[in-house]
Amino acid sequence: MNNDTLKKLKTMRLPVFAQCYQNQLEDEMTYLSMSFQERLALMVDAEYDSRHNNNIKRLIKEAKFNNSAAFLGNIEYLPDRHLNRELLESLASNEYIRQGQNVILVGATGCGKTYISNALGVNACQSGYKARYIRLPDLFCAFEAARIQGKYHHLLNQFRKCSLMILDEFLLVPATDTQQRDLLELMEIRCGQTSTIFCSQFTAEGWHERLGSGALADSILDRIVPSAYTMIIDGDVSMRRRKRNIK
Repeated sequence: MNNDTLKKLKTMRLPVFAQCYQNQLEDEMTYLSMSFQERLALMVDAEYDSRHNNNIKRLIKEAKFNNSAAFLGNIEYLPDRHLNRELLESLASNEYIRQGQNVILVGATGCGKTYISNALGVNACQSGYKARYIRLPDLFCAFEAARIQGKYHHLLNQFRKCSLMILDEFLLVPATDTQQRDLLELMEIRCGQTSTIFCSQFTAEGWHERLGSGALADSILDRIVPSAYTMIIDGDVSMRRRKRNIK
């Protein structure tokens, strides 16, 4: 009868529950003093925790972070970086995602924008949010490929489903007319509904020129800036160089 129960649990895709049940069968003395409800709770908790952890791992893997090990608790608040600790601690609650607000991280190459954005992304995944990290040049390539394959709107719909997108190297190179339209389409479907983190070497004021300084630029920025938190990251020495010096 016990073997039959184990088979049924595995058939129902409850492997951890089944393993805990088997452990209790093999070590009955350990659980003898526990009530039925307590023993059942142990098995349910183990299955739940396993599924929860596996879901987080899946979300982190699918997000394609540059650094999936990034952790908000490991951010270095060095004096010369002038990081806004209060803002970062506020963002850790993920309330900005629930409100569909954006985050703009501005700083020179190597200042740690990517790490901070990835740490926020991992933090979001740990709360069950679907995230996606992508460099803006790679995003434009993906749009162009999708256009050729007739899957443009399918790709847009995929990005619509991401509670959090991280666009790295944002407008490092001025956008072409086609790229400006792609960006407008993306921001249109995400505006007010989902959140986007922008990592850039330029402030929002500098984006206007890199987006052609016209009506498209106005429309794109109007969907990004009004609902965005902005953090300027200072520092004369890049974080990569600091790490090398430590080694």
